[in-house]
Amino acid sequence: MTASRSARERKAAGQAGPLAKLRIEVDADSQFVYKINCTVCVAREPLMWSAYRPGEDNGFMAAMDRWIFHLVEKHPDAEAPCLAFRAEAEDRLHARREERRAE
Repeated sequence: MTASRSARERKAAGQAGPLAKLRIEVDADSQFVYKINCTVCVAREPLMWSAYRPGEDNGFMAAMDRWIFHLVEKHPDAEAPCLAFRAEAEDRLHARREERRAE
């Protein structure tokens, strides 16, 4: 059985930790789009920093990887369950960079 959108949202929010405000939307292709906002950082008034990137992959893994890197860079003392996956996120980042270089 597939988890509901609200169940996915609750689980992802728990993984992202207390500095995150997370919501899931559905895009034009009926795919889940994960939007993670930092409750502390302001990108530009009145917008909070967000892991959402228009036109890019905004699925769970991509959004959570961006969030992990944000936490590591901007909030090094923060605690969140997702930080346990930092090494895997870095591996995926390096793989994406290698793919772009190959193209």
